[in-house]
Amino acid sequence: MTLRLGYGTNGLTDLRLDDALGLLADLGYDGVGLTLDHMHLDPLAPDLAERTRQVARRLAGLGLGVTVETGARYVLDPRRKHGPSLLDPDPDARAARTALLVRAVEVAAGLGAHAVHCFSGITPPGTPTDTAWQRLAEALAPVLDASDRAGIPLAIEPEPGHLLATLADFHHLRTLLGDPAPLGLTLDIGHCQCLEPASPVDCVKEAAPWLRHVQIEDMRRGVHEHLPFGDGEIDFPPVLEALAATGYAGLTVVELPRHSHAGPELARSSIDFLRRATGTTDGAAPC
Repeated sequence: MTLRLGYGTNGLTDLRLDDALGLLADLGYDGVGLTLDHMHLDPLAPDLAERTRQVARRLAGLGLGVTVETGARYVLDPRRKHGPSLLDPDPDARAARTALLVRAVEVAAGLGAHAVHCFSGITPPGTPTDTAWQRLAEALAPVLDASDRAGIPLAIEPEPGHLLATLADFHHLRTLLGDPAPLGLTLDIGHCQCLEPASPVDCVKEAAPWLRHVQIEDMRRGVHEHLPFGDGEIDFPPVLEALAATGYAGLTVVELPRHSHAGPELARSSIDFLRRATGTTDGAAPC
């Protein structure tokens, strides 16, 4: 069993996308978690189709796999972080987020991506929990239809503070939607350490049947802060061993969105750390 390592472009926002991809290939990464944003493949740009074709050629030329991520902070609204969300009280606002995710699926198809990542959003104040879940289910329906047509899974991420925050919440959504085939899971290893009742190793084992995307970084219990490896509390070798044992074939993407100022150095130190944690050497595939 092998793990395929990637690095998220949301941690390389000070680099041009072509330069970021070249850096990751030179460092020996297998792929990239590509966040659609104004500086890296803007999903609202009029030349999106041509730019997608250019990026697809660049990825192929470098031998990089890709997962499309949709966590850009201000891509839809310059004043509201991650707004509007799939839970917004305004139906038109929810529809704007749904349309962005459908477009992300189309971009993913053009890139040959392994999955499209998303998250639920924070429950707006005064919104009953049942109403929030219903909004989420309805807003995701067109995205799941697009994913089904494209043959690319939608991998929703449990995010601390969001409506869908835990693995238990993922299973609630899965049941609410009738367990649709395109719906999968993004598992963030740091989030497991932050708030899941089970250990990161046990979370990996529990999540295995639904894993479509994995994000990884260090973190401390009860503190949602993405940290470079070694700055948190996670014991990584058993986590990586458990992940490899699941047979998961997608990318395991380093997620350091607040560290772009040191992105190139952290990309290098992160892959070195993960290779040591898996007992591999430079140029060898982690297993």
